Amino acid sequence: MGFGQVRQRRLSDDIVEQLESMILEGTLRVGERLPAERLLAEQFGVSRPSLREAIQKLVAKGLLVSRQGGGNYVAESLGSTFSDPLILLLENKEDAQRDLLEFRHTLEGSCAFYAAKRATDIDRQRLSEAFEALQDCYSRSGKVTRAEEGAADARFHLAIAEASHNAVLLHTIRGLFSLLKRNVVTNIGGMYAQREETREMLIKQHQALYEAIMEGRAEEARTLSNQHIDYVQEVLSEVQLEAQREARAQRRQGL
Repeated sequence: MGFGQVRQRRLSDDIVEQLESMILEGTLRVGERLPAERLLAEQFGVSRPSLREAIQKLVAKGLLVSRQGGGNYVAESLGSTFSDPLILLLENKEDAQRDLLEFRHTLEGSCAFYAAKRATDIDRQRLSEAFEALQDCYSRSGKVTRAEEGAADARFHLAIAEASHNAVLLHTIRGLFSLLKRNVVTNIGGMYAQREETREMLIKQHQALYEAIMEGRAEEARTLSNQHIDYVQEVLSEVQLEAQREARAQRRQGL
């Protein structure tokens, strides 16, 4: 019987494995610059040549991008779940907006459930910061733009996804972040115009969801997340019907 030689594992492979894990778990974010080689080598306790070899391997895999004289970055393409042209197309189609809300219903409910089960103290701190930023937008009604409020809303939901400790959920939400943010901005304008109580309802819904996650009530967190999306769908359906009635009336007037 013949035996093959056991290949000794290279130190750079261990570094690659650690960096890949940091990218997958979201510690290293899309577009983020890695620390300087000297500092990173010290943190890993390795030589700079071994670190450079690991970085070259990750560049070859498409996970990192090296810029001449500008350092190493996590590849931007990792966050491109949808291309910019497709995002613009989805923004302008009513059916696509409905589809996105249905997708959010499933995705964010799961994120809330697992966040309530798995959130660490650090996750809860980050979630609290995101929630406080959203509350600040609500408290400054009339002094913040819809874009600012939409971004704060989307970041709150992203913080929930991070706390879920599910890599697939997290990277799906991150990949959809631009689309999610624009969707929220679009929704806010129509909802506020349709119902006077919308802002108060959104404040209460986000507060209840935040508390359920912070207190570890997983099933309730999922239910509250779903109810939040249900409410958004309900109000936006009214907005759409109102727009259809208005268009119909204008056509009749033109006859």
